[in-house]
Amino acid sequence: MVAVIRTPVQFAADPARVILKPFLTGDAERIEKIVNRLLVLDDAAVRAELEQLLERFEHRHKHYRDFLLESYDAAMGTLGRRVQVSAERKLLIGAFFTSEYSIESAAFFNPSMVPHDDQSMCREGETHFVISFRATGEGHVSSITFRTGYITRENEIRIDPVNRFVGTADVVGDKEHAKVIFGRKLREIHADNYISEQVMRRLKGTFTIGDLQKAIDGLCDLRMASDETRRTFERMLLLARSNYEIVFDKDTHICERVIFPASHTESRGIEDARFVRFTEDDGRSVYYATYTATDGQVIMPQLLETPNFIDYKVSTLNGDAVHNKGLALFPRRVGGMYMMVSRQDNENLFMMTSDNVLFWDKVEPLHRPVEPWEATQIGNCGSPLETEEGWILLTHGVGPMRQYCLSAILLDLEDPFRVIGRLRRPLMVPNADEREGYVPNVLYSCGAMKHNDFLVVPYAMSDSRSGIALVRTEELLDELKSV
Repeated sequence: MVAVIRTPVQFAADPARVILKPFLTGDAERIEKIVNRLLVLDDAAVRAELEQLLERFEHRHKHYRDFLLESYDAAMGTLGRRVQVSAERKLLIGAFFTSEYSIESAAFFNPSMVPHDDQSMCREGETHFVISFRATGEGHVSSITFRTGYITRENEIRIDPVNRFVGTADVVGDKEHAKVIFGRKLREIHADNYISEQVMRRLKGTFTIGDLQKAIDGLCDLRMASDETRRTFERMLLLARSNYEIVFDKDTHICERVIFPASHTESRGIEDARFVRFTEDDGRSVYYATYTATDGQVIMPQLLETPNFIDYKVSTLNGDAVHNKGLALFPRRVGGMYMMVSRQDNENLFMMTSDNVLFWDKVEPLHRPVEPWEATQIGNCGSPLETEEGWILLTHGVGPMRQYCLSAILLDLEDPFRVIGRLRRPLMVPNADEREGYVPNVLYSCGAMKHNDFLVVPYAMSDSRSGIALVRTEELLDELKSV
């Protein structure tokens, strides 16, 4: 069997890491009642309440007062009116429409590891890395959070300190959409009909959500529209809002940043991001991450793109081959094409190819379950890792008692559709210390990283903690090629 070194490094959830969220309770009538109760307080009472509030909460958040003022503006905007009040009263009112959300309180799992974009502080043989995690809080809403660290030439792992501050990104303006791409996606989601055609005729080659809303408003009075017309308009706006851009404060550490759901399609969670450092043909690098967005009923595969973990583009993945979870992009083009490992039937592995990273229509079977410990289903554990001997694709297999094990297959370097090696036994099986948790008996990873002569494999333990394991690459390749 391949030797696996389980390092002592572990990551656990920290319920004290909280973000601020709007808390607009109920409808406008309820909001107005709350505001009116606060408007009649005398100034001394306002100051006393605010002083106590700031003492309890201001040290927990950066820019706390700014957020309270934004919440005040949102509440008053819902009422459609403004009142002349002091800055102190604005802060107090804003606090009644603000809440904290503990992003890691329910579960913390499914890590993905990539080299950091800044390797300037590394000594010879070291790698600076970034690990993303799926963090789950109240209501089982998932987001993406990060940790960073270094691994030395001797494979010593140092995790950077994490402070308690964490914050979300700002959505950037009103993104422009390409009419051709938007129309293609409308066809995929079966929202292309006579009504959507009328709207599209009113739009230019590129347009914003504001332009789309104007086109819809100019077409008919919504109060008089049929149910079909309203549904079409809603789906067009929903699609537009699913493609957006976000930016974090560049002065924050990456560990302070959380990618929290920002559109309706991901309102119930951002699940299992698989990050990969993608190298373009000209040598430039960019980070992509595939993830699953869900509103609680429908899943939508999405793509993150960032050069620096500060600025992100969020786009829908499109095409007939994109309709399931667990997509893993290759770290470069192969034969001039983008390639991605996927699942289509909740049982086998498939390979997709495309000349456009956002559109995927071509898919072929790649690998099926062979051994008993993977007889229920197999899936990928992140993007393939390139070696001179071929592409190592880490996989997970589901066997009896819904136990998840980690394994691997080897794909031909020039023709990744060819499986040229596989493991007869699992690479990792949950041991006694790893099998207990939120979802028992599950080992899972969303992406490993190469480091010198080793694979560095971050893995989740039963959705409750995560660790890091080391596998010697040459030993793994020898075992893969033995079958």
